[in-house]
Amino acid sequence: MKRVLGLAVLSVALVLVSFRPDYNIDDIALAMRSGNINQLSRYLDTRVDISLPEKSDTYSKSQAEMIIRDFFNTNVVRNFLVKHKGENSGLEFCIGVLQTRNGDYRTTLFIKQKGDKLLLQELRFQSAQ
Repeated sequence: MKRVLGLAVLSVALVLVSFRPDYNIDDIALAMRSGNINQLSRYLDTRVDISLPEKSDTYSKSQAEMIIRDFFNTNVVRNFLVKHKGENSGLEFCIGVLQTRNGDYRTTLFIKQKGDKLLLQELRFQSAQ
């Protein structure tokens, strides 16, 4: 009986583990830290709201990649420091400081789970000076 119960518990645990997201907010923060748009683009949703100091709009995934690539090339990312992570109304968020060659940017990431993936819905870059 103990053996059957142990096998049942193990089976349920394996099923629950299989439903976890493929990646988490820390993976997205790591992609930000590297400043590599190719790595970050895996986490972009089909439509992404991007707020930069000079412009703000909603972009398709391919447009968002170009906007962020241009921002990263212009500012050259040195590091991304996570200051706060949380969840509100089904959205996960991360607030941090993007350290670049041209200065620091207070950065907010809004992430939503779609199916088994966490996808970036919105990125905000505000000058920290």
